Amino acid sequence: MPRLPAVSLLVPSLALSLPLAASAADLDALGRIRAEGFRDSQVMTLARHLTDAIGPRLTGSPQMKRANDWVRETLAGWGLADARNEPYEFGEGWSFGRCELRMTAPAPAVLFALPKAWTPATEGVVRGPAMRVELESLEDVEKLAGRVAGKILFVGKAPERRDPADPMFERHTPEALEELVAYDAPAERGREAWRERARKRRELWRAANERLVAEGALATVDVSSFDHGAIRLGSAGTNGLTGEAEGVPSVVLGAEQYARVLRLLDEGIEVELELAVEATFHRAETRAWNTLADLPGGAARGEVVMAGAHLDSWHGGTGATDNAAGVAVVMEAARILRSLGRTPLRTIRFAFWSGEEQGLLGSRAYVESHLATRPEATDPDELALPRRWRRETWPIRPLAGHASHYAYFNLDNGGGRIRGLYAQENLGARALFERWLAPLADLGAATVTMENTSSTDHLPFDRVGLPGFQFIQDERDYGTRTHHSHLDTFDYLERDDLMQAAVAVASVLWQAANEPGPFPRKPMPEEPAPPEPKRRPGEAAAPAQ
Repeated sequence: MPRLPAVSLLVPSLALSLPLAASAADLDALGRIRAEGFRDSQVMTLARHLTDAIGPRLTGSPQMKRANDWVRETLAGWGLADARNEPYEFGEGWSFGRCELRMTAPAPAVLFALPKAWTPATEGVVRGPAMRVELESLEDVEKLAGRVAGKILFVGKAPERRDPADPMFERHTPEALEELVAYDAPAERGREAWRERARKRRELWRAANERLVAEGALATVDVSSFDHGAIRLGSAGTNGLTGEAEGVPSVVLGAEQYARVLRLLDEGIEVELELAVEATFHRAETRAWNTLADLPGGAARGEVVMAGAHLDSWHGGTGATDNAAGVAVVMEAARILRSLGRTPLRTIRFAFWSGEEQGLLGSRAYVESHLATRPEATDPDELALPRRWRRETWPIRPLAGHASHYAYFNLDNGGGRIRGLYAQENLGARALFERWLAPLADLGAATVTMENTSSTDHLPFDRVGLPGFQFIQDERDYGTRTHHSHLDTFDYLERDDLMQAAVAVASVLWQAANEPGPFPRKPMPEEPAPPEPKRRPGEAAAPAQ
């Protein structure tokens, strides 16, 4: 695929080509945003400090708190108002300092592995034979009895190799953007199915953790879901929840080396391993923090336009594309808008979330504190689950901030250029977005789709009836190489992409903050009706009550 041309540093005269897209005052401000964002950009400096200097930012870890404090101090130093860290209850933190896995037989080899988050440490170096087991169900857990003492267990399935001819790096083509714009009727909501899967995973984790410790297993080894040596990570053990069984040390091994061990075991050749993991649980502080700061508005300062990105990351790399890139872009947008020396009509609030990787916990906490709440669960089965996995309760109870919230814009799909916005099935939002993005057409950021997108921090807003949106971004190698992997480092960020994104975010925020009318809202979400019971053929429906 041809590479997109570099972003021009010239500030074109937009007034001639876009007479109906924005007012003269807006066009003047948008031109100044471009000049600042392209000529005096600090976005790479911000991204470099977050990744190289602070490093990985797992929620609850010391590095995450360092990141919160650095972002707050930086925003305050630029003159943003009320820069603050807002706490919420999270659980226990975790960090690691060492992970070494070696094969000693049948031939010596260094195996590159990394620990899953919240895995316990080994007691020094542990040694034992590799053993392949299934851990897909509670029945599999029962089969471990009497078989795994002193063993290092390979618990993942054999990796499936991707075709080496498949591209590792992609951008949105014009055809792909056209396909995105074409609206498809939404599929049936899958949140309840996701919650049920999460509940079953937790049940399996708890049973496996307790059994593995009781049976004397030394450790587990899982396989990376990326190949080409990239180690893609997640969590094990407590997953940050207090009071959960830690289990045994659990590491992830690169797909190619994992496949080698499985081949040896399948051939009946004994594999001897050595493993050392040093890890620390941080239990003295159970709170995590979101970092926020404001650019105060003028006549309509009580209304709030927001932009945000999640500050937390996984621990294998340095959290560059997920999501130091988004944080640096939103911070740079804040700096650009502050440099204008102008007061927007509405207040613009910049938010940097923690706990996103554990279930959008930081943005959910903000919504619950400022915008809307739900009743506490009363079902004992629900109360037995962590709050993050409980069913939504009804009705939604708006707080004072619900009425004054204007719109929230989120950035969290890697380090690629912005290509437009998802309108989340909000027809009125689409009309506004098309107008606000028109001045960005020459930067390739003018696509608007009615489609929903999920799995990131705009959803807690959307779920309580508030405008919350995600930017469309180029994929780059986010889904093939960097997402949650040890390769998620500064080296995979590109200056031109992040500069373009920062200018696009700042431009959208400025226009949203100065839009003369209200922002259109979708209908308030209502409790879904329970599914009708299935009837046998020929059976009449129950009479209406």
